[in-house]
Amino acid sequence: MPEQFALVDCNNFYASCERVFNPKLQNKPIVILSNNDGCVVARSNEAKAVGVGMGVPFFKISALIKQHDIQVLSSNYALYGDMSARVMRVIGEFAPEQEVYSIDESFLHLTGMRDLTGVGTQIRTRVKQWLGLPVCVGIAPTKTLAKLCNATAKSYSKLDGVLDYNSLSDERKAKLLQSFDVGDVWGVGRKLKERLRLLGITSAYALRESDAEEMSRRFSVVMKRTITELRGISCIDMENMSEARKQILSSRSFGRPVTELFELEEAVTMYTSRAAEKLRGDGTRANEITVYIRTNPYLDDAYAESATVRFPHPTDDSMMLVKHAVEALRSIYKEGLIYQKAGVTLSNLVSNDGQQLSLFQSQVDNAKSKRMMQALDSTNQKYGRGALFLAGEGTKKAWQIKAEYKTPEYTTSWDDLAVVNAR
Repeated sequence: MPEQFALVDCNNFYASCERVFNPKLQNKPIVILSNNDGCVVARSNEAKAVGVGMGVPFFKISALIKQHDIQVLSSNYALYGDMSARVMRVIGEFAPEQEVYSIDESFLHLTGMRDLTGVGTQIRTRVKQWLGLPVCVGIAPTKTLAKLCNATAKSYSKLDGVLDYNSLSDERKAKLLQSFDVGDVWGVGRKLKERLRLLGITSAYALRESDAEEMSRRFSVVMKRTITELRGISCIDMENMSEARKQILSSRSFGRPVTELFELEEAVTMYTSRAAEKLRGDGTRANEITVYIRTNPYLDDAYAESATVRFPHPTDDSMMLVKHAVEALRSIYKEGLIYQKAGVTLSNLVSNDGQQLSLFQSQVDNAKSKRMMQALDSTNQKYGRGALFLAGEGTKKAWQIKAEYKTPEYTTSWDDLAVVNAR
């Protein structure tokens, strides 16, 4: 029995999340801005239709915004992350194996199931009914083909958001692959696309029909695998558990220029706390931390520096991590400079499983730290991030990123819960 995979992908995910809690945004062009409201990172179909490009600086589309009454929103990552977790839980109920591929994409292993189009329709209907989010489903014998089917399901309304590759005739399968540029094939990308074009391979169909062995010699075994997948033979297995992170990065550009050390300390403390949350969520500990700061890189006297501290033993304790981070920051801070960005990286991560205490590490201290971090995390999970935080993060945070158009964190903050007025 051939393998069967489904790729479930949310449509215009950021914009769709915003529409769930503000129905007035339905059918209106929407753009979502990056940190500090710098450039466009997401667009609704309506915004794409009026010519808003991906990644374009915000100030360059002011005329388009006025002309087409485009709704402008700052990124609301807390909302998007929580909605993503909810979507993945709903999707995961439809198959014994699930691979969360990105914030808005998930692979399902459907081998052995009947009426695959019906399964796809059920997924689409349930996510819409339970969460209010539109999704499309591509189904095929390989993950590479499932991605192409998903893109096709998004492009043609007659498909009602679901396309099963198995239901197509050989002629229609060929036409589907001919409709995709070779650069749109999963695993090819821009650089390989140009090399393939020099060989006359411009479409997914042409790549499928190429000599797999010859292409393996010219490129790599990965290219051979892609060709095999386009021929309907599965080579890419499900990854039920994502590969453990090798490092955790937390950084932001400041909302305004920063010169004072105490403001940098507040920022580094907050970034370290966020990274520590992820560390504990992954069930890992860090052996070292790197702190970096920089001024405007385009200035002639630009300054950028980093410092790394290695711990005596692996830790996931926010207070311990912050202590070392601030020490590292103070070693590289230069007075009189105007800083634009700071960040921290936790690296050399190890699993909590089978973690042994070092010679100088107390069992009592370790248990106390664990209880304290559990209390910190559980409080913030219950009452929303920031309900409990380290004093070193400060309270005013005037340096924080600019987000003038940010919507409430409807699902993760008690203060931002939607209010219904009865009449």
